[in-house]
Amino acid sequence: MKTKDILSEIIENKRFEVDFQKRSIPLEDLQDRQQDVTPKLSMRKALGSSELLSHGNLAAVPCRRIIAEFKRRSPSKGWIKQHAKIEEIVPSYKKAGAAALSILTDEKFFGGTLMDLRTARSLVDIPILRKDFIINEYQLYQSKIVGADAILLIAAALEQEKCQELIEKAHQLGLEVLLEIHNESELPYITPQVDMVGINNRNLGTFHTTVDNSFRLAELLPQDTVLVSESGISNPETVKLLSDRGFRGFLIGETFMKTADPGKTLASFIDQLK
Repeated sequence: MKTKDILSEIIENKRFEVDFQKRSIPLEDLQDRQQDVTPKLSMRKALGSSELLSHGNLAAVPCRRIIAEFKRRSPSKGWIKQHAKIEEIVPSYKKAGAAALSILTDEKFFGGTLMDLRTARSLVDIPILRKDFIINEYQLYQSKIVGADAILLIAAALEQEKCQELIEKAHQLGLEVLLEIHNESELPYITPQVDMVGINNRNLGTFHTTVDNSFRLAELLPQDTVLVSESGISNPETVKLLSDRGFRGFLIGETFMKTADPGKTLASFIDQLK
């Protein structure tokens, strides 16, 4: 497999995976279970809380806007922490001061499961993002049932019309949307219905990573956009610079997960931001 085909392979596998899941548990069954789902928390509000706004400057306290990610592996790095346990790491993230969580639920390429997110939901009361390659409304119903508050939609993985359909359906289910873009050609995907815009510093085709991508694309977006910088952030100074440029969220996973104690590493990271 050529590196440039990684995203295509992931999406192809995801289509197969969703079709298999539909045969096992029909969409109608998921729809029937929606009434038992508890109300959602708001990740958008968590990234712009009253505590932040009271300072008169969102850049004043970036330490409170870390979206800490639970990720066991990645296609580019292989296993990061193969035997990582949700019940150990997620509470430590919350204790350290994470504003929200990102839970990988793709199994083949990232080593995650929906059960990881369900378990995380039972352990913490902060917003949880389901991070996966969502291509079908079936996955939105799954997300709500397991306790997600927000879902990731990746512009590079969707046709624009399909992306808008999923945004609308997510909102009907009470889920917020973090729309992920990588380049200028994906700017038209951003509509008033999008809750948050994530700028991924990692190219999903080549997996080359540069934080310059966040600085570059942020200049092209309205100032009131709730911006989240994703991937490749390992230095608190980078967070401070991004915060000065209007970013309200910082999705960080590998920097924490590759260490012996991710929660402790997050706490140290946040201390350096204060």
